[in-house]
Amino acid sequence: MLLKDFNLAEFGYDSYKATHWKQFPPDTEILYYYVEPRIENKEILFFGLQPIIKEYFMKIPTIEEIYEAGKFWKAHLGDDYFNLEGWLKINELGYLPIQINAIPEGEIVPTQIPLVTMYNTKKGFEWLPGVLETLMLQVWYPITVATKSYEMKQIILKYLEKTGTPEEIGFKLHDFGYRGCTCFQQAAIGGMAHLMNFMGTDTVPAMKAIWEYYGPYDEKEMYGFSIPAAEHSTVTTWGKENELKAYDNMLNQFAKKGKIVAVVSDSYNLYEAIDKLWGIALKQKIINSGATIVIRPDSGEPKKVVVKCLKMLEQRFGVTINEKGYKVLNYVRIIQGDAINGPEDIEIILKEVEKNGYSADNLAFGCGAGLLQKCNRDTYKFALKCSAKFDGEKWYDVYKDLVDAKWKKSKKGLVTAGINEQTGKIEYYNKNNLFQCKNEILEPVFKDGRL
Repeated sequence: MLLKDFNLAEFGYDSYKATHWKQFPPDTEILYYYVEPRIENKEILFFGLQPIIKEYFMKIPTIEEIYEAGKFWKAHLGDDYFNLEGWLKINELGYLPIQINAIPEGEIVPTQIPLVTMYNTKKGFEWLPGVLETLMLQVWYPITVATKSYEMKQIILKYLEKTGTPEEIGFKLHDFGYRGCTCFQQAAIGGMAHLMNFMGTDTVPAMKAIWEYYGPYDEKEMYGFSIPAAEHSTVTTWGKENELKAYDNMLNQFAKKGKIVAVVSDSYNLYEAIDKLWGIALKQKIINSGATIVIRPDSGEPKKVVVKCLKMLEQRFGVTINEKGYKVLNYVRIIQGDAINGPEDIEIILKEVEKNGYSADNLAFGCGAGLLQKCNRDTYKFALKCSAKFDGEKWYDVYKDLVDAKWKKSKKGLVTAGINEQTGKIEYYNKNNLFQCKNEILEPVFKDGRL
């Protein structure tokens, strides 16, 4: 945390939510909320709820923290609007009186269905689910990253199935996004989401976060992997006149039988580096090493650069024609990490690669800010809304239906998601009570302080 000691009563919600406990109808006993990606005709990969629950909802504020929160809110809002009595009752209970139901993490589900539902389990705490919205809705981020990563995986897999080896998919998209994040917490969450689809990553906090939030903590069980790789500084500090020595050093240090080594090669002239340095001066050393050398271009128009590099490497190292009739380079490969921001960029490159007779086996991709940073809550239009109210005797629909933004119309009633027996598809529907229904796929994941 950026704040040394996180206090849910003080820092856990937007300012205006501190006054909402005074705003609900007096007869309200239970309020029911749901999380939904409102974008049409998409699929999402659901992931990342458990870290939010473990990080924020398992520990309740102490009495001292609650009174400290009261001082903060009085200064911030200019009056005693803080729900002191409500938070003290939570402290007395020893847990948050909330139930959260959710889609199992890892499921691929259509948009516009409830992914998570949340409601208070005890009378007098109808204000609490709405307060928790601020943190709960942050699930948009791991879901969005996991989904973007999944979408890129589907494109790569399509071309591997057509031209190469689908079994290699696990290492075809590498996470380079750590430096593009706002903080290491974001890198950890987004990095975990990427590892739902691939095993290649340079985002170290992701592995630590998996152990922390999904456990058990075991450093012997590794979920993400990387390789020795050069950056421009480790090449250019040798000087332009010693570029060959820089590459030779990489081979001396890391090129062992069965190993993979990546070397950025465009510090000066990418094509001369491929043709003269890798392709002539170091060719036999590469072959003798038994390692695979991965050339990384890092500039230019990707589809043109990649194909040109493939052709030049073919001239120097030769190719093998695979059983699908496509060319696979001998001894060397390419990783394209520049200007990769989404599935469309990968599709453009792989289409051109295929058109020129090369297998997708020749390529891996890297994605940095495009994976972990270039997204927001509106990428899939995430929202958390109240859909039902219970007054002690009856449930009432709660919804909004805006005149000028019909796409923001919210669902009403005790909404959930389940399998349609006729079509086999996941759909949203309403149920009559809070109990789990037939075919419902939202499962209880948190209740009254228990995960």
